[in-house]
Amino acid sequence: MTTDDIKVLVEDVRKQRQALEKKELAIKAREEELKERLSKVTKMTIDEAKKLLLDEVQKDLSGEIAKKVRQAEERIKEEASEKAKEILIDSMKHGATGYVAEYTVSSVPVPNEEVKGRIIGAGGRNIRAFEKETGVEIEIDETNEIRVSSFDSIRREIARRALEELIKDTRIQPSRIEEVIKQIKSQMDDVLLEEGKKITHECGVFNLPLDLIKLIGRYRFRTSYGQNLGIHTIEETKIGVSVAGEIDANVDVVRLGCLLHDIGKVVTDEEGTHIEAGVNTLKKFGIPKEIVATVAEHHEDKPFSSVESVVVWIADAISGSRPGARYEPHEEYVKRMSKIEELASSFPGVDTVYAFQAGRDVRVIVKPDEVDDDRLTVLAHDIAQRLEKEAEYAGQIKVTAIRETRATGTTAAK
Repeated sequence: MTTDDIKVLVEDVRKQRQALEKKELAIKAREEELKERLSKVTKMTIDEAKKLLLDEVQKDLSGEIAKKVRQAEERIKEEASEKAKEILIDSMKHGATGYVAEYTVSSVPVPNEEVKGRIIGAGGRNIRAFEKETGVEIEIDETNEIRVSSFDSIRREIARRALEELIKDTRIQPSRIEEVIKQIKSQMDDVLLEEGKKITHECGVFNLPLDLIKLIGRYRFRTSYGQNLGIHTIEETKIGVSVAGEIDANVDVVRLGCLLHDIGKVVTDEEGTHIEAGVNTLKKFGIPKEIVATVAEHHEDKPFSSVESVVVWIADAISGSRPGARYEPHEEYVKRMSKIEELASSFPGVDTVYAFQAGRDVRVIVKPDEVDDDRLTVLAHDIAQRLEKEAEYAGQIKVTAIRETRATGTTAAK
């Protein structure tokens, strides 16, 4: 073995010794660390040791827990969605009624040509008197029926009933026509009360004030986008009650909320939207505030304050949005005709205004003690000018102002 070989061997031994020393130092450091940790553990209480163990376990299981939570949430959402569909489908069965949109014409059958001739009168005087008293338009052709046309369903109902009464009576003349129409108008309060009772009883409500029931009776003669308001209300109430029963909401609040939600549409002495008019009217009748709230919120004008408000909104949407329930152009027509009559009625001295022929013919009946013959022509011109500026119409509008003065004398009895 040469000197160089010995030097290499010595160098290898030296390096191995250095490596062993480093390992020894590392082992000693690890030993000290373990001793220190052991010392800490031995000084822990049982609760501290449990907490340390739980912390370590929680770190390991946090991912698994999050996964389980997500799975549970998805399962709950899926089950809730299925349950919601079941509730809505079951509730919508109550809305599976067969009715079509209502329009602006009623028909009255006529037994024969002789009766039709008596209704028309000499030179059409009976028809003119009838249209003037009722504010409707009469259409007569070769068929065995007379059509009564008006955007106002109560006017149309009064005219229909009056025609039926006159057909039974052989005395058809202007004075008799006026008498019958006045009689029918005086009976309308009883008709509205009877119709209101039918609607409220159908909805399961029996203890409302009579004046409020009369307002509800107007539902039968009011349409919303071609949908009869009475039928819509009954349908909505049945749907709302069904949904409320499934989700443990207050059924009585939902029932009354659905029944009264559109009461503002038949109120004529309140300004503002139908919701504002409805809320004010219900407050006058002392209806509980939780029911008033459902009416105030059923178009989402205000945030929902209760589950019952949400149910009323859902029921209204289901009844109104299903295919075939509504017909929008009809509502626009009614609004346009109402606007024309409203503008003409705003002039002083005007008693009654009737719009005919889709708004192209407007007849204004004035108060004879407030408007003289000279003022009559000026009034017709002023109304026409205002309609031209503010009303929506197609073609032209003919405004006819009518002033009638009557004098009655009575002989002594013999």
